[in-house]
Amino acid sequence: MKDAPTRKAVVLGWFLLAVSLPLGMTLEALHALKVPVYLGSPIRRELWTLAHAHGNLLGILCLVFGALGERTVPDERARGSVSRWLRIGSVAMPAGFFVGGILSSEGDPSLGVLLVPLGGVCLLYALVRAGLAARRA
Repeated sequence: MKDAPTRKAVVLGWFLLAVSLPLGMTLEALHALKVPVYLGSPIRRELWTLAHAHGNLLGILCLVFGALGERTVPDERARGSVSRWLRIGSVAMPAGFFVGGILSSEGDPSLGVLLVPLGGVCLLYALVRAGLAARRA
């Protein structure tokens, strides 16, 4: 893979999986050991589970883009843009869920959760841009 945008997406995809999979195992261990910091806060438990799930799925999406990007988005500028927004969204969304659960209090997430809609908008832009570029190809 010689194309820099797709290579960057692939690298990020592997790193997202390398972080998200152990996070899931850690969450399982916290649950099994009945750690009060984790089990005592339903909002924290839900947000961290969402961080784990989104990190895994978005890591796989980055790998899929790396595998298909050059063929489905032939325009190099468009591919670079799709890769950039995909990478930003793929980091922002799970990070927002995770950070939102760190300092949550009384059922409310911390302000870090604001990264989630930002990441969602970035991902939506990347997907629409990729779809339009693929349709033109």
